[in-house]
Amino acid sequence: MRRSKTQKIDALVRQVLKESNLDGKLKEYELVNSWEKVIGKTVANATTDIYIRNRKLFVKVRSSVIRNELMMIREGLIKALNREVQANIIDDIIVR
Repeated sequence: MRRSKTQKIDALVRQVLKESNLDGKLKEYELVNSWEKVIGKTVANATTDIYIRNRKLFVKVRSSVIRNELMMIREGLIKALNREVQANIIDDIIVR
């Protein structure tokens, strides 16, 4: 017997996440985890304490040279990170 209202499990999970308002948090988590992929391993090793608050990505950097480089490529980095998670999650990057 076939059921008429069958759905794929991934569609159901996405629907539950959206209804629970957890899809945004999941995208934030994906964005933080994609930091190394987007920025590169060398720069990622020099960064710590990466988190998102109020649509801003906060990154703590140990090197002043890398901090300066990140400040110069900030706009392109915001676009690349948002493109990586296929959503508009962050508007700004705060480098400390």
